[in-house]
Amino acid sequence: MPNRNLTRRRMIAIVAAAAGAAFLTGGRTARAGDAVRWRGSALGAQVSIEIYHPDRVEAARLVEQCIEDVRRLELQFSLYRADSAICALNRSGVLVSPDADMVALLKASLLFADLTDGAFDPTVQPLWQLYADHFSGEKPDPEGPPPERLAETLAKVGHGGLLVSADRVALTKHGAAITLNGIAQGYATDRAVDRLRKAGLSTTLVDMGEIRAIGSRPEGTPWRVGLADPDKPGALTETIDLVDRAASTSAGAGFRFDPKGRFTHLFDPATGRSPSLYRSVSVIAPTATEADALSTAFSLLPVSRIRDIVATRPNVQARITDSGGSLIVCDA
Repeated sequence: MPNRNLTRRRMIAIVAAAAGAAFLTGGRTARAGDAVRWRGSALGAQVSIEIYHPDRVEAARLVEQCIEDVRRLELQFSLYRADSAICALNRSGVLVSPDADMVALLKASLLFADLTDGAFDPTVQPLWQLYADHFSGEKPDPEGPPPERLAETLAKVGHGGLLVSADRVALTKHGAAITLNGIAQGYATDRAVDRLRKAGLSTTLVDMGEIRAIGSRPEGTPWRVGLADPDKPGALTETIDLVDRAASTSAGAGFRFDPKGRFTHLFDPATGRSPSLYRSVSVIAPTATEADALSTAFSLLPVSRIRDIVATRPNVQARITDSGGSLIVCDA
């Protein structure tokens, strides 16, 4: 399990006077003072829910339901809780009668693993543990773990060793373990959006580490979202417009194991290393789950392959800041 203090820096931010605005279809727009807000931590990130609603009691009830959903998903996906389902799977190698959300997210993870030629791989958790142990030791070798240790760890990695069905999840490789940190925040965001849509909300912004818009702002303009500069905390590389879409950003600078940033949370499952192809990769997609997974995978792929994948995915765009600071846009 990763150290509780090892958290990724936030790479995406809301650019607006209000973090979110929502109203019931056909209802009146709420005043700015009517906001119902919640901020806390979940799945290793700072998250927030903010709703503007003509009925403050109903708004508070919806926020509370979203919080309950997030906490329930934490019990499934969080590596920061020893009692979570994912930690139980990593300890024993099997889950019997898994929760429906666990099955759905693992199946989505395998879909994105196949789509990206294995660049997205939920079984890279042993690599995280390898580097966390190495760099938390006394006087760690700045070149990283010894080659033999890396080879031993890579033998545990590979999404082909993850078997998922409605009644059973199994890891077939000895010592294998999974992480859903590259997709779980997006999934939680989508589940919150599903709940709010069912409640009749037609314009809101949900921020759970990844951001997804329902409709546009109440006045009809797009939501403005800022993409963080990975090398300058507090600064933005650009702002983008969102209407009924989600956005996610991945960058090696989001978490570094070593002071020089040669080893980050973005692992190439084929080599066990952290390639520094780009300063950051942002993906805009119909769902936060897709945006989250693809931004992780695209960080490891050449631009030509990213263009090929984007061309097969409706309403997906990748915005890549290369090592020199230039912007590359890939869309269909």
